[in-house]
Amino acid sequence: MADTSDFRRGMVIELSGTLYSITYFQHVKPGKGGAFVRTKLKDVMEGGVIDKTFRAGEKVREVRLERRPVQYTYTDGHLYYFMNMETFEQIPMSEDQIGEDQLQYLEENMECQSLNRDGVVLAIELPQFVELEIVETDPGVRGDTAQGGTKPARLAAGAVIQVPLFLETGDVVRVDRTENKYITRVT
Repeated sequence: MADTSDFRRGMVIELSGTLYSITYFQHVKPGKGGAFVRTKLKDVMEGGVIDKTFRAGEKVREVRLERRPVQYTYTDGHLYYFMNMETFEQIPMSEDQIGEDQLQYLEENMECQSLNRDGVVLAIELPQFVELEIVETDPGVRGDTAQGGTKPARLAAGAVIQVPLFLETGDVVRVDRTENKYITRVT
């Protein structure tokens, strides 16, 4: 058992028989009333996200999932195949199991982590920072803004993010996929 002071990003807890991964948490101490923790929880199996508030000190059941390195190899229709890097076994995963938020950043040969419980793969987790090529963006014109504006850019895997005006089609950028945010250009 763990309590709310143990919360951290990526921690997996069990609520009502469902496994959730903590994607965001904030400890709140209002001027009036008791402290509480506001969280965003992602369903490990289904991929849906819920908001939940816990009282400070409330106990939850922490679940330890084993993480193993896997590599995305190919897709055939609605199944995506990952290769276990230790056993070379092929692991098929559906779009729902991976989640739409991750699919928009998934590229062939990308190294990921599988989340396993009792030898069964429950989910796939992409790295937080990914490097992808810009395949479509408007040309940036110098002098458009005084502060250095942004423009939308479509990445090779399908995600659309805001990037600085100086970036062009063909540039490779590092992106924080959990925030859908441009970090830097990769040279």
